[in-house]
Amino acid sequence: MTYAAYPAGRAVAERVREHFVKHVQAATLPDVESIDALIDAAFWTSLRREEGYIPTVSLALVEPGDTPFPLTFAEPLPLVPSTLARVAPAVERPGIHLGVSGARGVLSVWGATRVLPPYCLVLEVAAPGLLVVKQHRGGEHTKYANIAVIEADQVKIVDEDASSLPDCPSLLASLLGFDTPASWSDSVNVLVQLSVSMRAHKRGGLLLVVRAGSDRWRESIVSPIAYELRPPFSVLADLMTRETIDRDRVWNDALGRAIEGIAGLTAVDGATIVTDRHELLAFGAKITRRRGSPPVEQTMVTEPIEGGTPALVHPSQLGGTRHLSAAQFVHDQQDAVALVASQDGRFTVFAWSPCENMVHAHRVEVLLL
Repeated sequence: MTYAAYPAGRAVAERVREHFVKHVQAATLPDVESIDALIDAAFWTSLRREEGYIPTVSLALVEPGDTPFPLTFAEPLPLVPSTLARVAPAVERPGIHLGVSGARGVLSVWGATRVLPPYCLVLEVAAPGLLVVKQHRGGEHTKYANIAVIEADQVKIVDEDASSLPDCPSLLASLLGFDTPASWSDSVNVLVQLSVSMRAHKRGGLLLVVRAGSDRWRESIVSPIAYELRPPFSVLADLMTRETIDRDRVWNDALGRAIEGIAGLTAVDGATIVTDRHELLAFGAKITRRRGSPPVEQTMVTEPIEGGTPALVHPSQLGGTRHLSAAQFVHDQQDAVALVASQDGRFTVFAWSPCENMVHAHRVEVLLL
């Protein structure tokens, strides 16, 4: 069976290469033909089924000699949808990539690897017709920086200058990955991991981050709270106070379990509340408008993609009750941040904008895929 070329592949490949020109030496740049061939093969693979399963696979454009301890096939496999779909179950676990190499669009799959060199191009098949082009930033625990998201005929190129905009929250800058690389275990990146985990359970969720040592947030929460914790659950907070020298693999495993546990609570109806020091205060909390505060009428909405334009909308247009409640909470508690995951995969960060004097809704799902 033959396949027509994916129509947007060439245009996306050229944009992706332009991004790599800014960050990688010319000698190691992937060529446009190879990027195009990788996108084309991945797109048609995403539409196949193998024994009833949708293939999810990560393809890394890397030579076997540039990664330690590669799993190398005796004979390279052809980079075609049927082959990728058959081998996908063997490499669908997180952190495993099929290694692809070649030049001028003539590529083959040489094997698999877990460790990638910095600035390596990675293409993930996330769902049928949904591809994510990423760049590895180096380090075992560093999140990949998303470059482009391709969904059927819609292509979104991430705007790497979005982190320099006024009122850009530190969480958004870290998700973009274009600022100075931070440790995967620092305070902001804990929120990144919580965001990723919240989105992963696909039930929707709302996480409120409030100032530690202040009870002002209670003015915007219905009392009594069904699932309030006394004393606050501090496992995540305690882990974050460990000295850097003591943050070994055991610590990383414990951190991951703590993050998954808190993110799982956001699946319960209502809001999960944590402090900016990572103490868990409550979950299943109901948000109400603070006494004397007007209802929020509009929010500024932006998405960190090229060509995106800010828009003023009523918060109810962003989604359901969670979005309206989150916008009202941030409107009333301007030192707080609200993270909202939708069941359909959308993810919004609500923060108060002093420049605009209103709630700013940052649509960031393109950075979490």
